[in-house]
Amino acid sequence: MYQNNQGSLIFVKEHRPRLALTLGDPAGIGPEVILKALADPEIRQKYDVTVVGNGDLLAEIYHKLNLTENLVALANPDDLSVSDVQLDGKIKDQIISGIGNAASGAASFAYMEYAIAQTLAGKFDGIVTGPIAKSAWKAAGYNYPGQTELLAQKSGVDRFGMLFVARSPHTGWTLRALLATTHIPLRQVADVLTPQLLTQKLDLLVECLEKDFGIYRGRIAIAGLNPHSGEQGQLGHEEQDWLIPWLEQERQNRPQLQLDGPIPPDTMWVKPGQAWYGNFLVQNPADAYLALYHDQGLIPVKLMAFDRAVNTSIGLPFVRTSPDHGTAFDIAGKGIADAMSMKAAIHLAAELVSQRLAVGCG
Repeated sequence: MYQNNQGSLIFVKEHRPRLALTLGDPAGIGPEVILKALADPEIRQKYDVTVVGNGDLLAEIYHKLNLTENLVALANPDDLSVSDVQLDGKIKDQIISGIGNAASGAASFAYMEYAIAQTLAGKFDGIVTGPIAKSAWKAAGYNYPGQTELLAQKSGVDRFGMLFVARSPHTGWTLRALLATTHIPLRQVADVLTPQLLTQKLDLLVECLEKDFGIYRGRIAIAGLNPHSGEQGQLGHEEQDWLIPWLEQERQNRPQLQLDGPIPPDTMWVKPGQAWYGNFLVQNPADAYLALYHDQGLIPVKLMAFDRAVNTSIGLPFVRTSPDHGTAFDIAGKGIADAMSMKAAIHLAAELVSQRLAVGCG
């Protein structure tokens, strides 16, 4: 309900976020955590959820899990909305629980292609992706660094990023961490980082804070690259040569923002840790943190929020989230996979869809 310009009350039917949940690699724990997450009545009642995969494979996994000793609540596939992605019979016959191979890679890739196409066509508001194995994709002939790059290519965008979001169970504070570089070797990081790249990532982060979280005058902390942020050139020259001048220019270009940094990487995560665990003496943690490479951001994120963090793709024309864990082939089919991150990914996707609709970006 809202008021129009004449002051009249307008009633709008509440929109249930329409989410596609891809199974991920069917040989991994993706189907299990989806069945566990969808056993939650709150999710089923609040959101319009469709599983993208194979109904017969999902039913088979459901029955196998019900035979394990680790019995927990599972959603019955017969009660779910399932978009059945047809696979060649030879592929289905080669999918073996706990073993990622070309067949499981081909299946997970097909699920993603279907979900992306249907979302771009307007059937879904967003996608929650189950975990895939990049090695299985490669074995199937698909050479992508990850699902994010496939999503960007199919969506026709070249500005995108990986944002990790988690809400503290101790304080309710929300951690947001964006990676400037992602799946590249560590020795390439210093060459790939440029002022142009960081400006692009900062643009994406500011847009995301405004569009997805309603934060318009945010505080963003930006990490240094070298130990002690280079210690005035004694431990690396990138900060002195271009990172500090770049940041000074960005402060002039964005006076509405508070841009902190470059913060030494070993101390940047102290305030987030305090805010996460409930040290109420911490003053004003940032709204978001920009890490310059994969492990600089993800080691602290996973230390604080391994079972709660959500991988969020920003820069896409639709919402995409994913649990922050892999296929865990070693425990597939044993009934012991934790669905908390999958549930968090579903809830966050729905929140972001609702936020975008509220501000007219859906």
